[in-house]
Amino acid sequence: MQTAIMEVAILSPAGELERLFREHHGLVFRTAYRITGNASDAEDVLQTVFLRLAGRGPASPPLEDSASYLRRASINAALDVVRGRHADEGRPLDDTLAERSRPDRYELQECLRRALAHLGRKEAEVFALRYLEGHSNSEIARMLGRSQVWVAVTLYRARRRLQQEIRSYRESQGGQGGKP
Repeated sequence: MQTAIMEVAILSPAGELERLFREHHGLVFRTAYRITGNASDAEDVLQTVFLRLAGRGPASPPLEDSASYLRRASINAALDVVRGRHADEGRPLDDTLAERSRPDRYELQECLRRALAHLGRKEAEVFALRYLEGHSNSEIARMLGRSQVWVAVTLYRARRRLQQEIRSYRESQGGQGGKP
């Protein structure tokens, strides 16, 4: 997979894509892995992000903050992957889940991923930047060009929707409702 990206990068003007890949591929992979919970999906997101970047073409304006752009692109692409899993949503949880030593943790992680997929793009992005990437509200506001108040309100709404989604999901999985 990295070979294909590197071939595209070599063809880019002045090796800019190659430089961005070398500097930020770890960031993109880690960000995607935190959201998807799956290394294979994270690799797919890595490839998607850099192929989209390669497709921007030489006439596109340069990236002012490449790390911020790539982090946001990986969050959005990872959320697309999680949303794409909804074709399997009716499928019961893996039977081996009960055999694990901490089944509640794994079930909650899957439940959170499914709930994130139901959030709007901006809510999911802000939530991921705050709680999965560990950025402060002021950093997120600066990255997105928004006010800290907007970030706080968006986070509040995202948490409320996630609580509702998790509660609904758990109830549908056998009456395990209550507070998540």
